[in-house]
Amino acid sequence: MKILSCTQVSVKYDSTFALKDCSFELDAGNFLGVFGENGTGKSTLLKSVAGLIKPNSGTVNFHGIKKNDIGYMAQQTQVQKDFPASVYEVVLSGTLCRHTRFYFYGKNNKKLADKNLELLGIEQLKHKSIQELSGGQRQRVLLARMLCGEAKLFLLDEPMSGLDATSVKQMHDTLKDINSLGATIIMVSHDIENTANFCDKILHLGNNHFFGSREEYNARIA
Repeated sequence: MKILSCTQVSVKYDSTFALKDCSFELDAGNFLGVFGENGTGKSTLLKSVAGLIKPNSGTVNFHGIKKNDIGYMAQQTQVQKDFPASVYEVVLSGTLCRHTRFYFYGKNNKKLADKNLELLGIEQLKHKSIQELSGGQRQRVLLARMLCGEAKLFLLDEPMSGLDATSVKQMHDTLKDINSLGATIIMVSHDIENTANFCDKILHLGNNHFFGSREEYNARIA
């Protein structure tokens, strides 16, 4: 079932195109890797899909999902690293994404937070400050928060950036597990060599624009 379609999406900053004529569509459960050189509009594309930027032209259409079904993880910033909250508080706050009227945590919210802490393998970090965590641990906390929001579409901007090799492998495994649960994932990455192999769809932005299956992409570069 189709979940997202982008048609000829273009975004300008002043008179310069940050993203030009980008088109693709995804079915529910797809894992899309977005690649390309710096300046080709990868982050801009994610922000357009997330609704943070309005395209100058083209359309972004969702099918069967709503805005609060989308989880967006921006590139890591110092503000995120220094945020004064515990792991449990951050993960539990994700449950509020599903509510529009009542802003308090009930028993079911707390059970869901505990479940996702365990699923992401970070239950032992529950009472630690987010400031104490490694980059890989912090990223898993943010993914657990998205799961608490019951996101159906995960938008991830360079989630492996700054991680060591072990943490990258753990993050790959975590994302494959989340994808296997039925989540649709769009992930921006510079590491096409290691990432493309577990994406079923590839979007390459820039001069060598490409959208298609992993098999089609591998045949193209062979």
